[in-house]
Amino acid sequence: MTNDKLRGVFERLGFSKVASVVASGNLVFQSGESDVPALEQRIEEGLTEDLGIKSRTILRSYPELRALVDSDPFPGLTHGRGTYLTATFVKDPATVPGLMPGHPDGRIRIVGFDPSARVVLAVIDNSDPGQTPDFMAWLERTCGKDITTRTWLTVQRVVRKLES
Repeated sequence: MTNDKLRGVFERLGFSKVASVVASGNLVFQSGESDVPALEQRIEEGLTEDLGIKSRTILRSYPELRALVDSDPFPGLTHGRGTYLTATFVKDPATVPGLMPGHPDGRIRIVGFDPSARVVLAVIDNSDPGQTPDFMAWLERTCGKDITTRTWLTVQRVVRKLES
C-alpha cells in the first residue's frame, strides 16, 4: 500500500500532523484521544473501509518510544547486514511467556522483554543469508499474532520523525 493512501485514511479519521516514516508502513500522527484500544480499533476499521486492508494496528506514544530508545537496549551492538536488532511490539503483554525462550537454532537471542513498553527485543544472526531463521513465524507461535516487528533503525527513525 502506498504511503499517501495510508496517510489519507488517517487524515480522513481526523488525525493531525500525519506523516510517513520511510516506506516502512509506519505513520506518525497526533490525536487528542488517549484510549489506545479504541484508537487502534478505529484505525483498523478505517483501513478496512477505505482500503480493504484487514490489518492489526499497534500504537505507541512518543514518550513510550523515546523511553525505549533512551534505554539503549542493545548496548555495543550495531544493526547491520549480519546482525539485525529488532523490536517486536505486542498488543497484550500477557501473550508473552514469562520466561521467553530463545529461537531453537540459537541464531535469535532475546535480549529483553519490557512489559510496560509491550516490546520484545531481539538480536538476529543473519550472517549466513542462505540460512535466515524463520523469526516471524516463531514469534507468532511464541507470542500470538497481535504483534508487529520493526528493525531498531526503524524505531529510531520513528522517534526522530516525531521530534521533527
